[in-house]
Amino acid sequence: MEVFLQQLINGITLGSIYGLIAIGYTMVFGIIGMVNFAHGDVFMVSAFIAVITFLALTLWAGIGSIAVVLFICLIVAMVLTSVWNWAIERVAYRPLRGSFRLAPLISAIGMSIFLSNFVQVAQGPRNKPVQPMLTDVITLVNSPTYPVTISYKQLMIWVVTAVLLAGFWYLVQRTPLGRAQRACEQDRKMASLLGIDVDKTISLTFVMGAALAAVAGVMYMVYYGVVSFSDGFTPGVKAFTAAVLGGIGSLPGAVIGGLLIGLIEVFWSAYFTIDYKDVAAFSILVVVLIFMPQGILGKPEVEKV
Repeated sequence: MEVFLQQLINGITLGSIYGLIAIGYTMVFGIIGMVNFAHGDVFMVSAFIAVITFLALTLWAGIGSIAVVLFICLIVAMVLTSVWNWAIERVAYRPLRGSFRLAPLISAIGMSIFLSNFVQVAQGPRNKPVQPMLTDVITLVNSPTYPVTISYKQLMIWVVTAVLLAGFWYLVQRTPLGRAQRACEQDRKMASLLGIDVDKTISLTFVMGAALAAVAGVMYMVYYGVVSFSDGFTPGVKAFTAAVLGGIGSLPGAVIGGLLIGLIEVFWSAYFTIDYKDVAAFSILVVVLIFMPQGILGKPEVEKV
C-alpha cells in the first residue's frame, strides 16, 4: 500500500507537468486546427531560460532566497518564451495559414528541429544541472520499510497546475478574449466579419500557450534539477498525447490526460518494467480512442454545411 501511495504522488506530479504543456497544444489546435509540434521545444527553451536565469541570480548576483530566485526565473521565462512563441507564429505559421493543411505542419516540424539544434549549438549537448532546491519533505506514512513522503516542490507543482487551470478556464469561458477565442474556434471568417481581430487573437493564444510552457519548464527544472536540449521531444509528444487523450480542445481534458499519462508511466515503472512505460502509455491512448474517438472530455466534431 505504501508503494502505491508514493507512486500515486509521483504520478500526479509528473502528470501535472504534462498537463501544463498539453494546455498549450489544445488551445492552439482548438482555434486554428493546427498541431504545433514545436511546442515541446518551446517548453525546452523555457527550461533553459530558467536554468540560465537561476545560475545568474544565485552564482553571479548572489541572491540567497530560493523563493525570490524562483519567482524571478518564472517571470523571465514566461516573458522571453512568450515573445519567442509570438515570433514563431508571425514568421513560421501566419504566412501559411491559408495554404494547404500540411504546410503549417511541416513548418512546425521544421521549427521544432531548428529550436532543438539551436539550443544544442548554443548551450552544448551536455546536461545542465542546478543545485537541489525545496528538498524538504512531509512524511505522510511513517513506515519503517517504505515511508510515504511528499516534497514541497511536488506540492508547489500541484498548486501551480490547479491555479493555472482554473485561471485559464475562467479566461476562456468568462472574458472577452475567451469569447473571441471561442468564436475563432467555431468560424474564423465569421468572427472576422463580426469585428474580432483574428490575427491578434491567434497571436495571444500562442503567447498564452508559451507562458504555460514556461511555467512547466520552471517546474521541470525544480523537480528534476537538470535539463537537456533533447528534453523537448519526449515530454512534448507525451503532452500532445495527453491533450488527445483528454479531448483536444478541452482545457480540463488536457490536464486530466496529462495526469493519466503520468500515472500510467509511474505505476508501470513501479510494478512492471521501466523499459516499456512509453509503450503502456501509448497503448492506453489507442484503447481509449477506439471507444471514445473524441477523447475523454472532447466534443464530437460536427461537420459544417
